[in-house]
Amino acid sequence: MKRNISIIGVPMDLGQSRRGVDMGPSAIRYAGAIDRLKVLHDHVDDLGDISIQRPEEEGEIGTSNLKNLEQVIAGNEALAALVDKEISKHRFPLILGGDHSIAIGSLAGISKHYNNLGVIWYDAHGDLNTSDTSPSGNIHGMPLAVSIGLGHEKLTGLYGYEPKVKPENIVIVGARSLDPGERQLIREKGIKVYSMHEIDRMGMPKVMEETINYLRDRTDGVHLSLDLDGLDPTEAPGVGTPVLGGLTYRESHLAMEMLAESNMITSAEFVEVNPILDEKNKTATVAVALMGSLFGEKLL
Repeated sequence: MKRNISIIGVPMDLGQSRRGVDMGPSAIRYAGAIDRLKVLHDHVDDLGDISIQRPEEEGEIGTSNLKNLEQVIAGNEALAALVDKEISKHRFPLILGGDHSIAIGSLAGISKHYNNLGVIWYDAHGDLNTSDTSPSGNIHGMPLAVSIGLGHEKLTGLYGYEPKVKPENIVIVGARSLDPGERQLIREKGIKVYSMHEIDRMGMPKVMEETINYLRDRTDGVHLSLDLDGLDPTEAPGVGTPVLGGLTYRESHLAMEMLAESNMITSAEFVEVNPILDEKNKTATVAVALMGSLFGEKLL
């Protein structure tokens, strides 16, 4: 199906502690994202980048173990408003990060258009911490918790409503690094998780088939939030929190191809590309290749 795509860059690096991920949107564009998508779809508009304000002092700490809280909120409010506007025009928002804290704004702008939004969280991490459980205070480890209504009220209530997503409408794919508080929350909320253990035992085709069937029966739209650290660091070295033993390049392409065939993805974001930590823009190139598969690119 042909889509009208709006590309939104979010040069956010304040949700974590390693500089460079703010250049992720530029790296992804440089790797050819716009041209690749224009071959596949009729109308691809690059709306440029959201403006991100810097803290007055580098490393400024927000309230309750939340680093750069006010700046993260401001950036995500702006993102939510732009995503909301684009969906209202019947466009597909494709968001380029930036660290994973931007998912707070993505989901805030998207979810108001759905009664039961589903989320595929393609990531090595659960991102289900709060200020009480986070070892670091980095907000990029909290967006999924925030989106189900857990955390600081300024984050959970962003864009004027909460929660954005029901726990039972979430599927995490590729998890292999979870903090104790996240593991407890997953059990309490019944969040569906396919860790690397399940992927190794079942294979990616079965995992994606189950994910698609599970979400198709309960949702009216599905957002894909793809963190490049979901892939193994040998495939995607330019990320801030790499974890060994991750998804392969080919497994990830298959996952995107199956999602394309399902025709169920209604919005997407690709995050945590850090060109400072990368090898010749390899990770951004991988991100663009996966976008191609997600948007229907085929060999024949």
